[in-house]
Amino acid sequence: MHRILLLGAGKIGRMIAKLLVESGDYDVLVADYEQAALTRIEKQSKVATAQVNATKREDLQAVLAGRDSVISALSFRFNPLIAETAIAAGVNYFDLTEDIETTRKVRDIVESASPKSIVMPQCGLAPGFISIVANQLTQQFDKLDTVHMRVGALPQYPSNAMKYNLTWSTDGLINEYCNPCEAIHDNRQIEVLPLEGLQTFSLNGVRYEAFNTSVGLGTWCESLTGKVRELNYKTIRYVGHRDLMAFLVNELQLNNRREVLKDILESSTPVTFQDVVVIFCNVTGWRNEQLVQISDARNIYSIMSEGEPLSAIQITTAAAVCAVVDLHVAGKLPGEGFVRQEDVDYHMFLDNRFGKHYATEAPGDETSLGNIAGS
Repeated sequence: MHRILLLGAGKIGRMIAKLLVESGDYDVLVADYEQAALTRIEKQSKVATAQVNATKREDLQAVLAGRDSVISALSFRFNPLIAETAIAAGVNYFDLTEDIETTRKVRDIVESASPKSIVMPQCGLAPGFISIVANQLTQQFDKLDTVHMRVGALPQYPSNAMKYNLTWSTDGLINEYCNPCEAIHDNRQIEVLPLEGLQTFSLNGVRYEAFNTSVGLGTWCESLTGKVRELNYKTIRYVGHRDLMAFLVNELQLNNRREVLKDILESSTPVTFQDVVVIFCNVTGWRNEQLVQISDARNIYSIMSEGEPLSAIQITTAAAVCAVVDLHVAGKLPGEGFVRQEDVDYHMFLDNRFGKHYATEAPGDETSLGNIAGS
């Protein structure tokens, strides 16, 4: 049985633990600093728990002992030390970070350490699954022109002026809206401003907007430099959201007072578990000397499982990292070194018992835990 250390007992961590434990193939130890979070996850899943301070190397070394792999579901700022400690211990490393600088630090650690274990950051939704989809689409062309990646986690029932509810880490959300964004334009890798590049489009009769944010591309700029005229990632929201956020971030200059912005958002914007994840990837290029467009669009909805609401962002994020761990354990990913999301085969991912949660389905009411775990 593969022994997993799961760092982080928040809502994403709870979902990861549920999926892995219910599969019957993983021995899961969950570690977190907050005892209340550990107590809650103990009641939900049959897991061992440990209290740990992820800023202390000795604490990490203690909980990594005897583990085969570690999944970090903690805030991105903890991940460089976790990665460094895991690599030194010969433990496989997976994380969910969307932060560009954090991934660069992890990559630097890999290059200096030459690990004998796998090191795979950005294993969530975006970056993560969206890169796997984009890679599948790009393989269908003789020559690429544009790659556009769009993802959003949205409330199913927007009811405030922002048309938004909190579904994800507030720190991560603020990073998206405030940090520079990578892109390729006119065959050159550049940085673009967040909240700019506004566009509107319709999917399934719903009108959306999308704009630059500093997540989602993962390592695609590196992979496609010199191979594509235009590459960009934008976050999807309901129309009107971007203007209100631009007022807060730019006009009120809360990009320089992020703790204030975090307090405003968390004290005034309700959390919702009734959400929908919208994924839209659009690629153009030449095939048989003809300019062609191929797209992938899917909506994934929140569900109820055994009376408990499970949000779409919980399901998609947890399913993505569980799928790549599962593929690694099955010998379907490289066994060591830095692994990119675009190294994952699209069909193997969707055929995986966890990856199957990315299949497009209409929203439903009650879903069995067996279906959630893909068993």
